[in-house]
Amino acid sequence: MSQLLGVYGASGFGRQIMPLLKLQYPDLDISNFVFIDDNSDSTELNGHKVLTYCDFLEHPSIDKKATIAIANSQVRELLSNRLAADNIRNIAVSSKTVVVLDEDTVEISEGSILCSHVCLKVNIKIGKFFHANTYSYISHDCIIGDYVTFAPRVSCNGNIHIHDHAYIGTGAIIKQGTPDKPLVIGEGAIVGMGAVVTKSVPAGAVVIGNPARPLAR
Repeated sequence: MSQLLGVYGASGFGRQIMPLLKLQYPDLDISNFVFIDDNSDSTELNGHKVLTYCDFLEHPSIDKKATIAIANSQVRELLSNRLAADNIRNIAVSSKTVVVLDEDTVEISEGSILCSHVCLKVNIKIGKFFHANTYSYISHDCIIGDYVTFAPRVSCNGNIHIHDHAYIGTGAIIKQGTPDKPLVIGEGAIVGMGAVVTKSVPAGAVVIGNPARPLAR
């Protein structure tokens, strides 16, 4: 077997990403695709082998690549560094239903996963290992940092800056900023499910509700 493509993470999200990966490589056989998971109790999942990372490295395939389907951004960064150290190339996964309105003005760094019906509009810069789940969109003039995660149906409107490791929950809406004063979601911040963000969120904060307010500790 010349190629071995791995989905790192055999959880629910990983199982959703595997079909998208297979669609990107229609000429490969099912045996060319595996899950990578060091904590799985299964050796097979949805017709695919589940390998530990060591088993993946030791596999005789010449050409090995992987995508990281793990929502926890800190773990995602750790695993991306591990893959790079072992010279395993990462795979950017993108559904056929993703819409990029102006590819000349949308910059996406390595390792991204863009799920079904994601829409990227214009003048956007996206960092490494970004995850955008189903029906999320990013409007104009936005900057997204490294290891940022969008759950399904995130609405990221224009002139928004989201810093590294931020997590935006399902159905969250982020109000549009302005060119001279973009709305900022700080590093490591968490925006709760269904939150409506009307002003900038400090680094490390957790906000919930409509309008979004800090979660009481």
